[in-house]
Amino acid sequence: MGVNQRSSAATAGAAENGHEPGLKKVVAASMVGTVVEWYEFFLYATAATLVFGKYFFPATGNELDGIISAFLTYAVGFVARPLGGIVFGQIGDKLGRKPTLQLTIVIIGASTFLMGCLPGFAQAGYWAPAMLVALRFIQGFALGGEWGGAVLLVAEHSPNKSRAFWSSWPQAAVPVGNLLATLVLFIMSTMLSSEAFLGWGWRVAFWLSAVIVFVGYYIRTHVTEAPIFLEAKAQVESEKAISYGVGEVLRKYPKGVFQAMGLRFAENIMYYLVVSFVVVYLKTVHKYDTSQLLLALLIAHVIHFLVIPQVGRLADSWGRKPVYLIGAVTGAIWPFIAFPMFDTKNAVIIVLGVTIGLIFHAFMYAGQPAIMSELFPTRMRYSGVSLGSQVTSIFAGSLAPLFATQWLKDTHSWVPTAIYLVIACIITAAVVLTLKETRGVSLRDIDDADAERHGLPIPSSVAGAVGRHS
Repeated sequence: MGVNQRSSAATAGAAENGHEPGLKKVVAASMVGTVVEWYEFFLYATAATLVFGKYFFPATGNELDGIISAFLTYAVGFVARPLGGIVFGQIGDKLGRKPTLQLTIVIIGASTFLMGCLPGFAQAGYWAPAMLVALRFIQGFALGGEWGGAVLLVAEHSPNKSRAFWSSWPQAAVPVGNLLATLVLFIMSTMLSSEAFLGWGWRVAFWLSAVIVFVGYYIRTHVTEAPIFLEAKAQVESEKAISYGVGEVLRKYPKGVFQAMGLRFAENIMYYLVVSFVVVYLKTVHKYDTSQLLLALLIAHVIHFLVIPQVGRLADSWGRKPVYLIGAVTGAIWPFIAFPMFDTKNAVIIVLGVTIGLIFHAFMYAGQPAIMSELFPTRMRYSGVSLGSQVTSIFAGSLAPLFATQWLKDTHSWVPTAIYLVIACIITAAVVLTLKETRGVSLRDIDDADAERHGLPIPSSVAGAVGRHS
């Protein structure tokens, strides 16, 4: 065995036994980039609720009409995400997770900065929302390739016995990004008058993306690809008949794609109801102060960040399926607890209601990267994970706040929204029951099973790594 082969085998063995060199560095790089990108994405979500309905659309006399229009532009980003998942999934499976993530963060940063430069409806008429939609599409397109790459970069470096814990950290970065977006808007809304905040204050948060995007890009230049990905890449390059990417995953693993979609369904709907529609409900029904709403979200995001890795530990010790089922069941219960709490108009109780929602959500969210990475072999994992997770966003998270706001307008009640979430949770729970329990599984065993099933060479043998050091 040559020196390079021995090095590859030793590195692979270290990863399998939980001693992967630089694992914490990989986690940090994945998290920082994810914080930056989700800061920008959720900044749009919060601004759509508080600003865009008034600034980019004509006045109709009903505050909810502008919010509904803003949520429609918000949905455009979700429509673009599967396209980004397909394109960047293909790139990520061929070239690597690292260069793909560097590209996506630059695209999202540029589109978000330009949003802060747009004129309003009063200055540009319908060109204003048109330009907003175009930039939103670009932002969503890039984000469609971000999530899969970020979580896989960690999952493929992680040891088998603690994959759910380590890969839950990029998930925990999402509420941090949301926290930063909410914090910036909270500071601007408290320091400025309503007129100044609506006129120019909100733009500052978007312009800040130009600064923080450099931080995420720089850190991502200092990580390496996982050995298991390098083995799969070597296999594809040496065996020209071996396929990868979106077309291959749809042909060979359609069940995995649909399972990933089902897992994402209730989780995605619930999250956007908690962080977007609750703001609409409290602001329009109870005329709650904007700064108080943002403060409530700040507290809830901090708790969400702290809870997610702990739920990841549970997914490693209890198993993927029972933890996810807890999230689906409690998610269905949440609206019947939370909205009566919101109706008390008590600040502490309102914060508690939002926080409980995000804790319940964490039971579905924390284990997603581990579960989804264990559904697909390495040669098509980026495509499978991105496609399964991002397609769902079109008819889940993008429409949830829109539907809920429309039902609120039509019925003046939160009950239709609660029923909607219950149905979504039933669907997700049914999908969870179809999964095989994969706690502690080796990703190399998944690759070997794929090779045996389709008559392919073993990836590690093609790459020169000998043995499966488990």
